[in-house]
Amino acid sequence: MKIVCFLTGNKKKRQQVGVAVLFVMGALCLVIILGPNLQDSNEENTGELYQETEFMSAEPLQTTEPPIKCERNFSASKVTGFSGLPLHIQDFLFYRHCRYFPMLLNVPNKCGGPQNSAHVFLLLVIKSSPANYERREVLRKTWAAERMQYGKQIRTVFLSGTSGDGYHKMRLNKLLWLENREHQDILQWDFKDSFYNLTLKQVLFMEWLERWCPNAHFLLNGDDDIFANTDNMVEYLKGQSNGDGNKHLFVGSLAFYLGPIRTRGSKYYVPVQVHESDRYPPYCGGCGFLLSRFTARAIHNMSQSITMIPIDDVYIGMCLEKAGLKPESHMGVRTYLLSVPSQKIDSLDPCHYRDILLVHRFHPYETFLMWHEIHQDDLKC
Repeated sequence: MKIVCFLTGNKKKRQQVGVAVLFVMGALCLVIILGPNLQDSNEENTGELYQETEFMSAEPLQTTEPPIKCERNFSASKVTGFSGLPLHIQDFLFYRHCRYFPMLLNVPNKCGGPQNSAHVFLLLVIKSSPANYERREVLRKTWAAERMQYGKQIRTVFLSGTSGDGYHKMRLNKLLWLENREHQDILQWDFKDSFYNLTLKQVLFMEWLERWCPNAHFLLNGDDDIFANTDNMVEYLKGQSNGDGNKHLFVGSLAFYLGPIRTRGSKYYVPVQVHESDRYPPYCGGCGFLLSRFTARAIHNMSQSITMIPIDDVYIGMCLEKAGLKPESHMGVRTYLLSVPSQKIDSLDPCHYRDILLVHRFHPYETFLMWHEIHQDDLKC
């Protein structure tokens, strides 16, 4: 089909049709020529506004967020005692209002699209910094492998920001791009991947979940250095009366009657300028917990009106409290390695881990060994 578009004309013609009509004709012509590629072209141009690297998603990002970069809130410096705070806390206060960062990598079809996401029984959501390649590779071969387990579908995503500067940042971004091209399992946003930004990573993921995978029944939310017996998780979740995820469920290693650590040298230091209250709500340790889609949606809804604090598991506890929901303890979730009664007993004996849900923390080689050992047909305990 031949298409002819008149984008210009003589003076008499312009007077007859008017300048406005010419603009409309030009726009229509552009749509006809570009067809379905128009949206992808706009998305690529949007990405170029924010990135220092050419490495883009293995799939179109299909995002509708405004191309506006979040700016520093200079009024934060007027907070009493601001100048005496560590630089990373000052930086957090400057940008704690920011809830939009452009996606560098996306997997919009991870759950088969929003309309088919109910087919996903358990979505494994694993926080991972860009440099942790070995951890991600081992998890893909062990407990985070995408598969059907007891007739239920398991899917996996890794959550990441960016690390380093200059060439180092570019190389790590390329590493994630290559991984995503092969495995289609990485969500990456253009923010600094750091301990103080874990809450931001969580909030951004909840937005993604609501858009691309809203009906997955259950989620494991955890770190990339845990050992998770996902076989046991599926069996445990299948046995719940809430088997479709439409009721509240949130289990892990419960912490309560705790408050902010005010010691400056601590990794978990939270000054009053960040969180005034001396009380934290009950919460489950962020190394790993299980929750239903009902609870995930409640957390997402509450997070819209709760100011971010840097301790991500506490922040989730705040969202649960505002929603009137309670986290619960599960004896199969261990924040630290299992304790054994004697030094003569191997602390990594697979018999100790055959019946648990998850343990923190494991080295990659320990995860690989343990996963295969607990699946030995001749394992006797």
